[in-house]
Amino acid sequence: MTIPLDDIFNLWNIFLLVLVRISGMFLLSPIFGRRNIPNYFKVGFCFILTVITANSITVPDLAAYTSLMSYAVLIAKELLIGLSMGFISYTMFSAIYMAGQLIDTQIGFGIVNVIDPLSNIQVPITADFYIILATLFMLVTDSHHLLIKAIVDSYEVIPPGSVHFGNDAVRQIVDLFYDTLVTGFKIAAPITAVTLITNIALGIISRAMPQMNVFMLGMPVKIIIGLITILITLAAFRGVVDVIMESTYRNIYDFLRNAAGA
Repeated sequence: MTIPLDDIFNLWNIFLLVLVRISGMFLLSPIFGRRNIPNYFKVGFCFILTVITANSITVPDLAAYTSLMSYAVLIAKELLIGLSMGFISYTMFSAIYMAGQLIDTQIGFGIVNVIDPLSNIQVPITADFYIILATLFMLVTDSHHLLIKAIVDSYEVIPPGSVHFGNDAVRQIVDLFYDTLVTGFKIAAPITAVTLITNIALGIISRAMPQMNVFMLGMPVKIIIGLITILITLAAFRGVVDVIMESTYRNIYDFLRNAAGA
């Protein structure tokens, strides 16, 4: 009985290529890449998803990648695709961080920070509150399944070994920063507007009643009004998370098409 070594090597090559792309995606994704998730859970999930995906995709022709250098370049391309997809999902989710920073600066929580387990840095307390809510909304509505679907569908758009990073793909990554800023400002707009009106009202009071210490009065007033506005706008925050996930899903597919040269 002869052992089909060529088939075994081809199966190993496909498995490794799929594993590299999936691992790169989940390394930066906002849900699966959190540092408070045990590493053996991440490794096991990537392994199981790789086994399922590798058996469902079309086997590409890797005859051109015969040398070690060419295969290493192929591995690097697959890893770059996964990292780019994870970066897109993380960048769109970062708009919530920026909105929380703006809100905390306006209502007086700018000096209060907490440790975020995802990035291991100090983040504003309002941003951390929004991130927890957004994560819960994603898990309840199964929006995180869109990221799994995107990484599996990516092999239909870009089979292993057929990626071409052109100017359109690079330009889209740069445009993501602009979209993140716009989304963050939109999330923080209601609280920022209410705080601005409060500051104008306090300014008018200080001119009308100079003997009143507006500075001591303004801090608790802005905090109370800001928290009330946050509670009022929480009803619309679920729609914001849905828009962010839809935008993330659309940007990932646009990137895949641009990277494929379509």
